[in-house]
Amino acid sequence: MTMFDTVLVANRGEIAVRVIRTLRAEGVRSVAVHSDADADARHVREADTAVRIGPAAAAESYLSVERLLDAARRTGAQAVHPGYGFLAENAAFAAACTGAGLTFVGPPTAAIELMGDKIRAKETVAAAGVPVVPGSSGSGLSDAELDAAAREIGMPVLLKPSAGGGGKGMRLVRDAALLADEIAAARREARSSFGDDTLLVERWIDRPRHIEIQVLADGHGNVVHLGERECSLQRRHQKIIEEAPSPLLDEATRTAMGEAAVNAARSCGYRGAGTVEFIVPGGAPAAGAPRDYFFMEMNTRLQVEHPVTELVTGLDLVQWQLRVAAGEPLDFGQDDVTLTGHAVEARVCAETARVSGDRVDFLPSAGTVRLLREPQGPRVRTDSGLSEGTEVGTSYDPMLSKVVAYGPDRAAALRGLRAALAGTTVLGVDTNVAFLRALLAHPDVVSGELDTGLVDRDAASLVPTGVPHEVCAAAALLRHTALEPSPVPGDWTNPFEVPSGFRMGGEPAWTVHHVRVPGHEPVAVRVRGLAHDALVRVGDADPVTARLVSTGPAHVQLGWGGVTHHFTRVVDEGGAWLGRDGQTWHAQVHDPVEAALRGGAGAHGADALTAPMPGTVTVVKAEVGEEVVTGQSLLVVEAMKMEHVIASPYDGVVTELDVSAGSTVAMDQVLAVVEPKESEQPEPKEGDVP
Repeated sequence: MTMFDTVLVANRGEIAVRVIRTLRAEGVRSVAVHSDADADARHVREADTAVRIGPAAAAESYLSVERLLDAARRTGAQAVHPGYGFLAENAAFAAACTGAGLTFVGPPTAAIELMGDKIRAKETVAAAGVPVVPGSSGSGLSDAELDAAAREIGMPVLLKPSAGGGGKGMRLVRDAALLADEIAAARREARSSFGDDTLLVERWIDRPRHIEIQVLADGHGNVVHLGERECSLQRRHQKIIEEAPSPLLDEATRTAMGEAAVNAARSCGYRGAGTVEFIVPGGAPAAGAPRDYFFMEMNTRLQVEHPVTELVTGLDLVQWQLRVAAGEPLDFGQDDVTLTGHAVEARVCAETARVSGDRVDFLPSAGTVRLLREPQGPRVRTDSGLSEGTEVGTSYDPMLSKVVAYGPDRAAALRGLRAALAGTTVLGVDTNVAFLRALLAHPDVVSGELDTGLVDRDAASLVPTGVPHEVCAAAALLRHTALEPSPVPGDWTNPFEVPSGFRMGGEPAWTVHHVRVPGHEPVAVRVRGLAHDALVRVGDADPVTARLVSTGPAHVQLGWGGVTHHFTRVVDEGGAWLGRDGQTWHAQVHDPVEAALRGGAGAHGADALTAPMPGTVTVVKAEVGEEVVTGQSLLVVEAMKMEHVIASPYDGVVTELDVSAGSTVAMDQVLAVVEPKESEQPEPKEGDVP
């Protein structure tokens, strides 16, 4: 068989970069496609050639079948690799590629259609002897039929879109009284993400494990599995850390699940790389009984977490996708597949974690990557779509990169990944790197006692509750030194222009800098002396001796109470980004009175409801003058295919509503103002302007 000469990669970001890497190794010419938002993206620069396919909106670019096929025609591509997301599991796109004389690097159209319909998929694999989760039967169920099926199955239940995956549109419902609202919300998310709002309902298994089996099939009847991946660490049903092999499975269960996955693949006439996902009840099985497992779905594409399988098997899955698509048979059998060592992957996403009581909201973030440090090494792999200058917006999925560590055993791989994340720095955009490091140190993660609810249960304890004093001090001293003259040798410096706090006849004065890190209360940092030799008081804490040991365009060393702290840093118009051990802070030095005079949330006081993330208002449920109650939904903001409900914090009246459905909003933009009832007046916060 002959390998392709030119392959078009119908995707963006880190997966496009990763596919291009294998194409280059195979000597195949790569074609990248890009929207206007990605004109200077990393995948565009790394490909052999690139084609503009439309504006930023995915519907007019990455989801446009016509424009992708035109790009393939204009560049002489013979095949199309869809990556994952976008059109990767779109049967119509696969058929269109075939109709245009192109090879679709993926399974046959019929397999995509069958496994893309979760209802038919369950029926098909069940007929092949694969165990399935109890749930609704039939497709196209109405809201009333879904409600009835859920009540018959019994709470709790999981609402799932029939099309698509990635956890989008999935809703766990424990209270039957909430079914109507949750069905409506699940339909909205499914329609937005996949263009299809068909839902099914399944029994929810408490404390389940999410384990998936990688399969590989050629066009000559050969099907093998490449072991399993543990994907139980999730938030909002979306995976954030994956590993291979699973710490749960014994060899007998691994063999049984592998055979079930192979049977599932054969049942739909599969070809290429795919993943069969299973749900496994937590806890130990009864004495002498085999461990239960149930088929959930089959992903008819490459998975985000495929690198952990590559590291423990030594196989390049993209290479085998290409070889199978070119008609080659597998040159190994099941007995040739061995799993060596352990690999763990963490997904780095553009998001901000905000704690609300015992709950954490992971909200999409946006910005420009101003400084980037990504680890690489003999046991570390980073798949990334980032480069310095990358504009991270809210038009696409928030995942930026994947950091993967390999070790001879699980403990070594976990340590390696924590160290690799400590060496990951993205300044200019909020990310979840610090959260991932904390999660990897969680006792249950270290011991392997995982389940899909662990992250949601314990997330609040993994998010830092405040800003370290040395961070506030570094930001204030950077501002302080900016006010100090830089004397030219031989020139005279006016001592009254130096912010040293000097005054005649008394103790030196304090210079006050107000430091604010988004998501935290502003802190007054008082500085006495010069930045290289100062006394610093953060908030109400005792004064500490501090000094800027050295500063550079990308680093700061701060002496703080006798300890030297090292930060990466970059200055922007809003202040300074500081990074250390995978954690970052956007420290803004400001005047609270001036900020209030400029308007915004501060001008409205505690009654303002602001946007928790940049995005688009999709639903407005209230109007000015309406009386509302605590917890009542007022509007919905969507970004990166995630919905966030803005609810009233107390009983009151809507006095302002500054947006409408379709409005684009920035983070912290005022959306509405609710004036509480007299008895519900909130306590004033420090810094509020009367």
